[in-house]
Amino acid sequence: MRGLPISPPKPTSRHVRPVRAQKAVGRVRRVLPVRQKATFRSQQPPPPHRGYEHLRSYVIAEAVYDATVVFCNRFIDKGTRTHDQMIQAARSGVRNVSEGSGAAATSKKMEMKLTDVARASLNDELAKDYKSYLIQNGLRLWHKASRECIAMRERLKHDISPNLPAPKSKNKIILTGLAGLADFVAKAEPELAANAMLCAINQAAYLLKRQIESQAKDFKEHGGFTERLHAARTQARAEQTGTPLCPLCGKPIRRRTAGKTNRQFWGCPAYPNCKGTQDIEA
Repeated sequence: MRGLPISPPKPTSRHVRPVRAQKAVGRVRRVLPVRQKATFRSQQPPPPHRGYEHLRSYVIAEAVYDATVVFCNRFIDKGTRTHDQMIQAARSGVRNVSEGSGAAATSKKMEMKLTDVARASLNDELAKDYKSYLIQNGLRLWHKASRECIAMRERLKHDISPNLPAPKSKNKIILTGLAGLADFVAKAEPELAANAMLCAINQAAYLLKRQIESQAKDFKEHGGFTERLHAARTQARAEQTGTPLCPLCGKPIRRRTAGKTNRQFWGCPAYPNCKGTQDIEA
């Protein structure tokens, strides 16, 4: 008997049940958070959308970004920082327009800030890099009043320019419009390509500047999200208490008494900055 091996005792049912219960609980713990997270996401409101894709400034900035990638891959050494910085500046010019449009739902200030970042990326950074490329390589920088520059700007006004001249030879490269800017840069000489990019960048920067001015005017006249939310909350409180609002600034006005005549009237609490008044109905 001493030489026979002794096998370990078989586990009883009371030893097995707790293990199964632990595995079952573990499976539940791994599944429930995933289901709850998926349900939570499905209940989220859709992100704000302001139709920025139809803005001409966005369309031009997007074309500039695509064409800049082509230009840098052709003419700028990929191992230099200039290659990456020019592409990043072009990307910033288009992506900040879309981000600013999304932020407009809750912050007009953030919308204007991001739009100005887009303008600065194109006008103050990318355009300077194209000008430096022309100067450093001994190429001609077109004057804004030159015949070539005027003709290029006219082509870029349209996605597909009407009344295009017939090419004199099969090897001649013609810009068909903004939609064909990347193809033009891929085939044109470096002087033509760089000056065409400058014309497109100047158009995008000008439109973004006008866009910022329009946003500032709208903010001045109607306020931003915070101001509108405060006005709605003030109006709701006034409706609950029965207090009228100031006809000039919209704040809840107070009952006041004139010193000389003892006549009671509604007066704005912001007096003397605001002199809105209203008669008390008998």
